[in-house]
Amino acid sequence: MFADQYRNRRVLVTGHTGFKGAWLSLWLKEELEAEVIGFSLAPPTEPNLFSLISGNTFVREYRADVRSLDALTTALRQSAPEIIFHMAAQALVRRSYQDPMETFTTNALGTANLLEAVRTLQLPATVIVVTSDKCYENQEWFHGYRETDPLGGRDVYSMSKAAAELVASAWARSFFARNPQLGHVATARAGNVLGGGDFAEDRILPDCYRALAAGRPIEIRCPDSVRPWQHVLDCLSGYLWLGARLAMEPSLAPGAAAFNFGPSGHSHRSVRELVEAVLKQWPGTLKIAGAGEETPEAGLLSLDTGKAAALLGWQPTWDFEQTVRYTVDWYRRYHAAPSASTVRDLCIEQIATFQENGRRCRAAWSS
Repeated sequence: MFADQYRNRRVLVTGHTGFKGAWLSLWLKEELEAEVIGFSLAPPTEPNLFSLISGNTFVREYRADVRSLDALTTALRQSAPEIIFHMAAQALVRRSYQDPMETFTTNALGTANLLEAVRTLQLPATVIVVTSDKCYENQEWFHGYRETDPLGGRDVYSMSKAAAELVASAWARSFFARNPQLGHVATARAGNVLGGGDFAEDRILPDCYRALAAGRPIEIRCPDSVRPWQHVLDCLSGYLWLGARLAMEPSLAPGAAAFNFGPSGHSHRSVRELVEAVLKQWPGTLKIAGAGEETPEAGLLSLDTGKAAALLGWQPTWDFEQTVRYTVDWYRRYHAAPSASTVRDLCIEQIATFQENGRRCRAAWSS
């Protein structure tokens, strides 16, 4: 898997207590045999996936804020990672309206702090900065956004992700590309990620789970909004393959490079279609929320993954139906037996299934 680039290597995951960070850390440890180091604040929700899978996953953890350059510098000096996945972020659009400064400083300044710590310590580490599909200036186009399209954002969250992209590009071209002692920097932009273990507020699948578990209708605010839905393991396979390929072929990111890791066009569905697909797996009802004071949200957003396909040979592995099926199965099994040992085994089982599916469809990363 992933050209065996992670075996026995020190891999730092910032934001390891979050939903995507926990899945990535477990995959790195259990299947790829990496030495995983975590840097993050405490888990953002209760329950949370991190607490359920964290046993024996990390060789070292740091509980600190990416807005602290001193804390990051200390952690990197002590752990000396060879590969870094920067995932620590304020990841909720609606929360960015409530606390815009926390969102901006975490997402933009936190990225600058990480790259500055790597630079000052002269670490020869490959750095993958994870941002979002929302970093693009959204024109409500039907075609997918390409990596060369303008960055922007009508809301603070989107702007902060665009700013993180600009930070990564500037540090990479100003410092990393000019210093052979440093590694290489790339950014990764994914779609709307689904998967078991997400318990965040104001995200559609956690909202579905909470409603179904309580026997309530699923309320949806923007039923016609279209998003690029993808399973968490699909976007993580892109991050992992990008990190492995950069370690083998630094020329893929001369100075800096951005890559989209989104689903196939078939998986660009409306919120209503997503909820209806969930209800086929876990029977219940849906309810359209009444008009009220809502934060602005994009009506249409999709990604073009042609660059990742052409340069990395990457394609999504699970389609929309598989994404929904495995996600709902995770929540139903968690609801039946919410113990840490059960959840950890369930996550490892789904990772193994995903890897086997990757082999069968001859995914580039599966050899």
